[in-house]
Amino acid sequence: MKQEALDYHSKEPKGKFSVVATKPMETKEDLALAYTPGVAEPCLEIEKDESQSYEYTSRGNLVGVISNGTAVLGLGNIGAAASKPVMEGKGVLFKKFGNVDFFDIEINETDVNKFIEIVASLEPTFGGINLEDIKAPECFEIEEKLIERMNIPVFHDDQHGTAVVIAAGLINALKKAGKELENVKIVISGAGAAAIAGAKLLLSMGAKKEQIFMFDSKGLITVNKDVNTYKKQFAQKEDNTLIETLQGADVFIGLSKAGLLTGEMVKEMANTPIIFAMANPVPEIMPDIAKAAVSDVIMATGRSDFPNQVNNVLCFPFMFRGAFDVRASKINEEMKIAAVHALAELAEEGEIIPSPFNPNLMKVAEAVAKAAVESGVAQK
Repeated sequence: MKQEALDYHSKEPKGKFSVVATKPMETKEDLALAYTPGVAEPCLEIEKDESQSYEYTSRGNLVGVISNGTAVLGLGNIGAAASKPVMEGKGVLFKKFGNVDFFDIEINETDVNKFIEIVASLEPTFGGINLEDIKAPECFEIEEKLIERMNIPVFHDDQHGTAVVIAAGLINALKKAGKELENVKIVISGAGAAAIAGAKLLLSMGAKKEQIFMFDSKGLITVNKDVNTYKKQFAQKEDNTLIETLQGADVFIGLSKAGLLTGEMVKEMANTPIIFAMANPVPEIMPDIAKAAVSDVIMATGRSDFPNQVNNVLCFPFMFRGAFDVRASKINEEMKIAAVHALAELAEEGEIIPSPFNPNLMKVAEAVAKAAVESGVAQK
């Protein structure tokens, strides 16, 4: 598999994409229109009104896939250059699933303020920015400040893409279990970008903060522990172990490490427990072990070889497709929640999360575009 993957990326043409011209370039007349003197005409129109860049260039369907390589997949801080295969991969998924064009940009900068300045300066190039594989907690500040400064959508997929898919799956799992989001006890293992964004989205949808128990590598996050402000918002008053906290819990969301849960721990959860075990490549508990412990457990993982994969490709291509179609100035909470409900409705019988190859996924983009219009961030 290692050699097969290396060969896949290194065969000519190297990498995973190339740039293709969309206008004819066969004659002197074509050249005169594409470049001098004809190109001056759209330049002058854009000088008068910058929004005309959406009319005369590819900007309106172009996303910047941007990383500094500080949190790449499960590989960690491997650097900007080493992140490029992943950014190219993300880009081709944008194109394949959402028909969104992309440039991948790897920035060799870990200083938060400098990184923000670099990305913000790129606004004239793009219709939107997809931040990728940037470590927490820096990723939160970077996204927040870029959203404030830029008038195009900025979306950190590691946070919100995962959060949207988790929430969609949870809606269906709770329906299957006969439970309501407002009433369930949720245990989250992991307190990184996806975990915090997922918890915040669930709060927006009706979950109760006092019923969300978030663990980082040092244990349950409590008011007495020294943690960053992003974790602090989920701090509990009393400290308990994971085993103690799982007693009577309805939902376990794992974004942490392999083998964390045992069958005995699953037995301590509430009736019809819901487990999203998303550590990769080995989840917090394997589905067969969970089902052997509790036969009606409802499971999702991050792996494609098990049913109900939490896969970001179900979200980000369609989030940007919908945002671009109505030239949204940002991606807001209403658009994320619209994507959640649209995704949830697409799950077929026996699923709680639809397949990435579901032919109706463009309905997610339609729901996002509608929410952008209704919430007042659409510019057309």
